[in-house]
Amino acid sequence: MGRYRETYERWKASPEAFWAEAAREIDWSKPWDRVLTLEGDLSRWFEGATCNTCWNALDRHVEGGRGEQLALIHDSAMTGKVKRFTYRELRDKVATFAGVLQRHGIGKGDRVILYMPMVPQAVVAMLACARLGAIHSVVFGGFAAKELATRIDDARPKLIVSASCGLEPGRAIAYKPLLDQAIELSEHKPEACIIVQRAELEAPLVPGRDFDWKDEMEKARAAGAAPACVPVAATDPLYVLYTSGTTGKPKGVVRDNGGHMVALKWSMKNVYGVDPGDVFWAASDVGWVVGHSYIVYGPLLHGCTTILFEGKPVGTPDAGTYWRVIADHGVKALFTAPTAFRAIKKEDPAAELVKKYDLSKFELLFLAGERGDPDTIQWAERALGVPVIDHWWQTESGWPMVANPMGLERLPVKYGSPTVAMPGYEIQVVDEAAKPVPANTTGAIVVKLPLPPGCLPTLWHNDEGFRNSYLADYPGYYKTADAGYLDEDGYLYVMSRTDDIINVAGHRLSTGGMEEVLAGHPDVAECAVIGVADALKGQVPVGFLVVNKGVNRPAEEIAKEAVALVRDKIGPVAAFKTALVVQRLPKTRSGKILRGTMRKIADGEAWSMPATIDDPVILEEIGEALSDAGYGRKG
Repeated sequence: MGRYRETYERWKASPEAFWAEAAREIDWSKPWDRVLTLEGDLSRWFEGATCNTCWNALDRHVEGGRGEQLALIHDSAMTGKVKRFTYRELRDKVATFAGVLQRHGIGKGDRVILYMPMVPQAVVAMLACARLGAIHSVVFGGFAAKELATRIDDARPKLIVSASCGLEPGRAIAYKPLLDQAIELSEHKPEACIIVQRAELEAPLVPGRDFDWKDEMEKARAAGAAPACVPVAATDPLYVLYTSGTTGKPKGVVRDNGGHMVALKWSMKNVYGVDPGDVFWAASDVGWVVGHSYIVYGPLLHGCTTILFEGKPVGTPDAGTYWRVIADHGVKALFTAPTAFRAIKKEDPAAELVKKYDLSKFELLFLAGERGDPDTIQWAERALGVPVIDHWWQTESGWPMVANPMGLERLPVKYGSPTVAMPGYEIQVVDEAAKPVPANTTGAIVVKLPLPPGCLPTLWHNDEGFRNSYLADYPGYYKTADAGYLDEDGYLYVMSRTDDIINVAGHRLSTGGMEEVLAGHPDVAECAVIGVADALKGQVPVGFLVVNKGVNRPAEEIAKEAVALVRDKIGPVAAFKTALVVQRLPKTRSGKILRGTMRKIADGEAWSMPATIDDPVILEEIGEALSDAGYGRKG
C-alpha cells in the first residue's frame, strides 16, 4: 500500500490541510475563513466561503474551453431514443430553466421538490436550482402519494417539478394523479407545479397551478431570462434527500455546497480512476443518492461525460442492455448495484450476450448498494475481463467511505471486502460499549468524528434527530448501522445491517456470511437470509433462494444442497436447516432486499407495505412460501 497509505496518512496527520489542498480543484467566489468549524458534535466545512455548484459543474467548463464536449447522454431503452447535450447546450438549458424558476418566484434558500422519471429535464431542474441557490429535494418518481405528501410537508417547497409519467417495461406509470393526490393530502401547498408532458401519456393540467415545461421554457427564452449563477455560502444546503422507508418524521439528509463539491471532485479521480473527458455511467436513478452524486454532480464537476439511462438491467429488451450502452457510448467506468448483476447473471448465466458487443473502451466496474458477494463479483470478472471493485458508502455519507482507490493505487482484492477506508474516514469496529474489538471480530461499524466534507452536516431542520439517529449510541462516532469486521490488514468486511446480526442460542451470527455461502451454489442466482424467532434458540436463520434461468432440477434438491453448504462452511452452530426456493425476492426500487419486512412476515408480526417496494405482489409470494414451511400467517 504505497500511494494509498501515504495519502491516507497525510490526511490523518493534517485533515484541514488535506481538504484545503483538494479544495483548489473548485472555483470559489470568496475563499473560506476556516476549513473546519466544530459546533459541539456538528461539523461545518469551508465556513465563510461562497461558491456555486452549477458554475463548477457547467459554466466553468464552458469558460475553460470544454463547451463542445458531451456533458450528458440520455439513453432511454424504454423509448429507443438517445439525446446528447454538450456542456454549452446543457449550460444554456439549465440557465433558461433557472429563468423559469425565477419567474415563478424561486430564489436562494427556497425549496423545490422534483418528482421525476429518468429524463434530461430532471438533471436540468437539479442544476437550475443549484444555479439560483434554491434547495432541491428529489423524490423518486412513482413514489406513493402518502410518502410524497410527508416530504412536501417537511421540505415545504414553493414549487414542484414533475412529469406526466414514468416508463416501465410494457407500461406507462401516471405520475400526475399521484402528485395531485399528494398535494391534496399535504398540509403545505406548493404555489405552482411545472409538468414535463411525455408523449407516451399526457396529463391534464390544473388551471392556475400547473404549467407546461415546454411552454415555460419558450416564454423564458423569448424574455431572455437566463440568470447567472448566484453565489451561496459553502455551508448552505444544496439539496435535501429523504432516506427511503421513513416512518414518522422523515429523515431529510442535508448536503452542503462547498464540502460536497470538494469531496465529489476528489473521488472522481482518486476513487473511480476517471479523467475529464472520460465517459462515466452510474446506472442508478436520480431519486437515489447515487444519482445525485454520480449521475449528476460528480461527473460534471470533474468534466466527464455522464450517462442518464432509462431502463432496467434485464427486460429492456434483454440481459445485454448494459453491454449495449457501454458499447454505444464508449463507457470507461460503470457503477451499479450488485442486484443488477445478479439479475443479469440469472438471465444469462454463461454471459453469452457480452460477446455481441465491443467493450474495448470499458475498463472498470464498481458495485455498491447491497453487499457485493464474492460469487457475483467473480462472475462479473470472468464475463467482462475488467477489475470489479466493490465499495461501500451510504446516503448519509454522499461518497465512498471504503473503497479500492483506483486512481491512487489498485490494491489487492479480497473477495467479500470493499477494501479500505478512504481519506476522511477513520473506520472502527466496536462493541456495544463503543470499545474497539480485535481484528476479525464482528461488531458495529462506526466512523470517528468529525465527518469529512461531503457527509451530511445534519438532518433538515432536525439537529436533535440527527444526533439521536447517528451520534448518540456511540459517543464520538457516527453510527453507520452496519455490522462487520476489520481484518489484520485494515480491510473492512460489511456483513449486514446491525439489525441482521442474529442471535442463535447465544451465538451472534451474520446473515451476510450465510448469504455469501449460499451465493456460491452454482444454481443460485441470488439469495437472502433472515433471522426468524424461535422458542428454543431465540432466532434461527431461514434462507430464500432464486435459481438461475434454465435450471431444471427439483427445488427440494437445491435447497437440501444449500443447507448442507452452510452447515459445512459455517458449521452446525448456524442452525441453518431451512432454505426456500422462490421465484423472486422483494426489493426496493433501488435494489435493496427487504429483509426486515420478510422477517416480520415470518414472525407473524404486524407489517406495512414499504413505500419504496418495486412490486408488492412479491411479498404475497414470500408469505405463501413461509406459510407452507410453517412460518408466519398465510396471506
